[in-house]
Amino acid sequence: MQRNSRKLLAIAALGGALGTAGAATAAASTAVASQSHGAVHVWVTPGHGAVDQILLTGVIGDHGTATSMNKNGTVNKNGKYVKVVLSQGGFEVNAVALNRQLAKLAPKMDSATCSVWASGSGNVTLGDGTGAYAGISGTVKISTGFAAVFPRFTSGAKKGRCDLKGAPTASFQGALIGSGQITL
Repeated sequence: MQRNSRKLLAIAALGGALGTAGAATAAASTAVASQSHGAVHVWVTPGHGAVDQILLTGVIGDHGTATSMNKNGTVNKNGKYVKVVLSQGGFEVNAVALNRQLAKLAPKMDSATCSVWASGSGNVTLGDGTGAYAGISGTVKISTGFAAVFPRFTSGAKKGRCDLKGAPTASFQGALIGSGQITL
């Protein structure tokens, strides 16, 4: 269970990082150009790779992609940094603190149903903006969660037990949701 839980937590953390990047981008591409600070709300639906779709509302009304990367800017689906590219510019997200919080999660398991779940939250910071998001700064709190149902062994000494090393028969990665105050 530990290995698969970490795999699912890594997916959640990646989604969290991407969600943060999206929030920053949304704040930068605000539909009301006269606003230079305010609340931003971020929605990210994590995929299975390094690139996710992101939507920002509030002081930024924009959408685009959030790409996970490492500190050096190399695309990495388990990266702790995110490059957000929106229709009016972009920015970068530092999700190190969020990932640190998600790494501490202790997934819960119901062995009668072979189901596993966890949720958590943490902060990300925005910076290095371009275009409409030049000068962006701020902190966004991102919340995320995951759930999965694993198969059972069908034969052998472990017949009937949960097979946590196998692929989940059903998994769900909830959307990453966040909000915070930013300045452009």
